[in-house]
Amino acid sequence: MYSHASADYLCPICLGIHGIENSHTLLLKQDLIYTDELVSAFINSFWVKNNPGHVIVVPNEHIENLYYLPKNVGTQIFTISKKIALAMKKTYQCDGITTLQNNEPAGDQHAFHYHLHIYPRYIGDNLHQNMMHKKEVADPAIRQVFAAKLLVALRI
Repeated sequence: MYSHASADYLCPICLGIHGIENSHTLLLKQDLIYTDELVSAFINSFWVKNNPGHVIVVPNEHIENLYYLPKNVGTQIFTISKKIALAMKKTYQCDGITTLQNNEPAGDQHAFHYHLHIYPRYIGDNLHQNMMHKKEVADPAIRQVFAAKLLVALRI
């Protein structure tokens, strides 16, 4: 009813969850900072200027959007999101956190697999303006630095 993925949709997030690295996904194994039986979290491959190291939290099962998200999976996504947000505050020394989740093309959903963004925020960072005009693919080596910081913080 609320699905927008074509029948032959090759989900880039599912590929990342399964550790498949190819031209259909930018998520790399080294970007993974958390996984359990229900959800995984990655340093996102797309960064917004002034807000490096943002994270996406995703269900391990292919679920297209919020409308289909089971309650137990949603609960785990928010539990892990809080843990990651606190780790970001500590390791990135950011001034705040923004979470964002998009549904359907009209809601700016581009990858048809539920994902919750967690952005580190800094005073005057212009996140919302930059999301529209200053988004770029982050170098995997730089992503790995941010992943390493959060992995340490999440173990504490």
